[in-house]
Amino acid sequence: MRRYLLAALWPAGIAAIIATTVIKARQAGGTAGPGNGGGRSVAGPASAAGSGVAAAAGLGSGFADSVQQGSARTRYPAGLVPGVFRRAAEPVARRDWALGLLRLGAISCADGALSYEVMALLGRVVLNYGPAIDEPIVGWTTKNQIDWWAAVTERLNRIGRRSTIRGAAGTAAVCLAVTWRERKWLPPAVLAAAFLADYNSTRALRRTFRRPGPPDSPRGGYPCGGCDRVVLFYGLIAHLLWREFSASQSGKVWAIGAVSALAFNEGYSQQYLSKHWFTDIASGLLYGAVLLAPFLAAIRLIAGPAGVAAGHVRPALAAGKAAQTGAGTSWCSRRGR
Repeated sequence: MRRYLLAALWPAGIAAIIATTVIKARQAGGTAGPGNGGGRSVAGPASAAGSGVAAAAGLGSGFADSVQQGSARTRYPAGLVPGVFRRAAEPVARRDWALGLLRLGAISCADGALSYEVMALLGRVVLNYGPAIDEPIVGWTTKNQIDWWAAVTERLNRIGRRSTIRGAAGTAAVCLAVTWRERKWLPPAVLAAAFLADYNSTRALRRTFRRPGPPDSPRGGYPCGGCDRVVLFYGLIAHLLWREFSASQSGKVWAIGAVSALAFNEGYSQQYLSKHWFTDIASGLLYGAVLLAPFLAAIRLIAGPAGVAAGHVRPALAAGKAAQTGAGTSWCSRRGR
C-alpha cells in the first residue's frame, strides 16, 4: 500500500498545482494588470482622436518629423504623432544594446557570486544536519519503489538533464530572438549569461563541499543540479514568453504554474530514484530561485516593465494612427478649400 501511495504522490502533486493555477488565473483575470488595462498608461482611442482633431484645428501650420513605418516614410502634421508612438517607433535595439549587455554582464556576475554565498551558508547547515533527515527518507523510498513506475519516473527525470536543458534553452534563444519585436539580442544573451552563472557557481559549490550522493548515485552532490536548472532555465523561458506574448496577470499565473509543475516533477523524480539526498533536492530548488530572481530583475531593467514593449500599445497605436489619418485628411481638405 505504501508503494502505491508513494507513486500516487506525483499525480496528486501535479493535480494540486494545476488546480491552484486555474483558481489563481481566474482570480487574476478580473484584476487590472499590464495585459488587461493595468501597467503603464497609454493614450486610448478617444484621447488620440481628440488630440488629433485639436492638432488639425490649431497646429496645422507645420509638419512633424518623418515617422518610419516599415520601409515607407509618412509625414504627419505637427502634433498629430503622440510622443508614446514616436518612442515606440524608435530603433531602441540599435541604440542601447551595448549598455544593456554591460548591465546584464554585471548583474550575472553579481548573481553568481551572491548565489554561491547564499548556498555556501546553507551548505554548512545541510552537511551538519542533513544526514539525519536524508538517510531515513532514501531508505524508505528505495524500499517502496515500484519497478514500472521507476521506469516512468526515469523518463520524467530527463527534463532536468543538461542535454535537455541545453536543447530547450538553445531553441528558445533562437525562436525568441526572431519573435521579440525589440531588443532581439536580449533573450539569447540572458540565457547564455544564466548558463555561465549557473555553471561557474555550481562548480564552485561542488568543489567546496564535495558531498557524495546516496549509495545508488554517489555523484549526486550538493545542491541538486537538475532541480536548479529546471527552475532557472524553464523559469527564464516562461518569463520571456510571457513578456512578449501575454504580459497579463493571468498569463503570469499560468507561467508560474507551469514552472512549478516542472520543478515538482524534477524534485519528485530525483527523490523517487534516489539520485540525490532530500536536502540536496530542496536546496537545488532554492538555488534555482536565487539564480533566477536577479535575471528577472535584469530583464525588467533593460527592457522595461512587461506590457509596454510586448505589444500592449498596439491597440492604442492602431487607434492613434487611425485618428491621425482622419485628422490629417480633414486638415488637408480644409487647406485645399
